[in-house]
Amino acid sequence: MSSLQEKYKNKIFPELKKKFGFKNILDCPRPDKIVVNVGIGQRVVKDPSKRDDLIKKISNDLALITGQKPHIRKARKSISGFSVREKMPVGLRVTLRGKRMNQFLDKLINAVLPRIRDFQGINESSVDGEGNLTIGIKEQLVFPEISSDDVDVFFGMEITIVTTKTNREESLELLKMIGIPFTTK
Repeated sequence: MSSLQEKYKNKIFPELKKKFGFKNILDCPRPDKIVVNVGIGQRVVKDPSKRDDLIKKISNDLALITGQKPHIRKARKSISGFSVREKMPVGLRVTLRGKRMNQFLDKLINAVLPRIRDFQGINESSVDGEGNLTIGIKEQLVFPEISSDDVDVFFGMEITIVTTKTNREESLELLKMIGIPFTTK
């Protein structure tokens, strides 16, 4: 059992149960999944061989970061203003659940966020009305698995922590208890 699971079972659940009056552990909010998105965006190259190399480099780094192979996201329709054709790769996505989700969340809180330059905390407005937290990371170098010597392509990512509750207040309290560093006003 991971340290996050033990913390949830022994500390977080009893406190949430007391604060919100939950009857059992299944009624209590908990992290459901973590979705990591990387958009290829302006890096899309018209030459297919260069585009494939770019996607391969980003995919390898994302697999190192998450411990899981990313899924290539393709455009649903052509948009001439962005030089995007239907079924052209436009991004990568990884969905983490269970043990990998807990490991990634632990790494995010304890290793990644403290390494971000001038990090003051996450604004509470990053939690949406459904209780999901979205964090933007500007470059992959803040992850301990990535060496700056080996990086050819820099990319940012969007990390979304999805909770089981659709109540913002309950989910926000859960995220605070897990250890997400929110800004204090």
